[in-house]
Amino acid sequence: MRILILLLAIVTVFSCKQETKSSDAAIPVAENEMADTLRKPQEKHLKNLRQLTFGGDNAEAYWSFDDKQLVFQARNEAWGTQCDQIYVMDANQNFRDGSMPQMVSTGKGRTTCSYFMPGDTSIIYASTHEGNENCPPEPERRADGKYVWPIYSDFDIYTADLEGNILKKLTNEPGYDAEATLSAQGDKIVFTSIRTGDLELFTMDIDGSNVKQVTSGLGYDGGAFFSPDGTKLIFRSSRPQTDEDIKVYKDLLAEGLVMPTQMELYWCNVDGSNLTKITDLGNANWAPFFHPSGEKVIFASNHRSKRGFPFNLYMINLDGTGLEQITFDDTFDSFPMFSYDGKQLVFASNRNNGGTRATNLFLADWVE
Repeated sequence: MRILILLLAIVTVFSCKQETKSSDAAIPVAENEMADTLRKPQEKHLKNLRQLTFGGDNAEAYWSFDDKQLVFQARNEAWGTQCDQIYVMDANQNFRDGSMPQMVSTGKGRTTCSYFMPGDTSIIYASTHEGNENCPPEPERRADGKYVWPIYSDFDIYTADLEGNILKKLTNEPGYDAEATLSAQGDKIVFTSIRTGDLELFTMDIDGSNVKQVTSGLGYDGGAFFSPDGTKLIFRSSRPQTDEDIKVYKDLLAEGLVMPTQMELYWCNVDGSNLTKITDLGNANWAPFFHPSGEKVIFASNHRSKRGFPFNLYMINLDGTGLEQITFDDTFDSFPMFSYDGKQLVFASNRNNGGTRATNLFLADWVE
């Protein structure tokens, strides 16, 4: 949902100005002279690593069904955005020259969690623009020191074409509706909603109909993705167990906040059955995505960190065995997604940012 940057306790996720500089001048990735010098020696599953964005906060990049485009959210003052907006780019380009990709959100409010719709001519994303055209306020630093994410009640889910025109509003319930992703078959959407009073997973058909509740346990369930065959869901969850943790969770939720510093991964069938916890690592384990085999999951974690960072990518079997570290950055790697053909991996990282807090998008060939 929001972008964890160095997690000293930072979150910088992304009106914003609608005029866009043409991306026709974007530089082909093949001309990026830094290709593969960005890869750490231990990163044996990555090859030909290249940087796609250069500056600002860029994350949650997801592939089109034909593996030719990426849709992502970004906040970049150079692009005239004060909070997250949604952009589309060709996967074989980068924006090192300062040009910008096509904005496909309205430029109003704050947006999150975009994804391509079947046919690759439209996208789905969540936005607060109907509640307020301005960027919603960030939570103030808390006296108790808790690091929190806001759950904006104005978030609803929309579809739009690649010129930024809203096609349809898919949710119309009070409170938070966001974090929507699609099955590889293009027939189902999974999303997080507070419509029951807690943050649960729901599915719906791609036209917004046939809404079904998936999870029901107390706690934040979010960031869900379908397995390649569309039968399972992988997601992150912070499920409080003790009386004290339950009280903290409920009190924060009443303020429109969640605390994401303790999250583990779960999977279940699309109907919610066979709920299985697959990590018990501690700290924050999140941003999971299925390996193309459907038998493993790649995800971001800081479970080996003592100061909140670094975050790196790991892979684990669905039964919780075989944990393997994939990236070895000293700051932040997260939001991984495999291309539909399984040949490439896109993710967000703080590497190569010149010591700034910029989070950029990176693309690598995947090596088994």
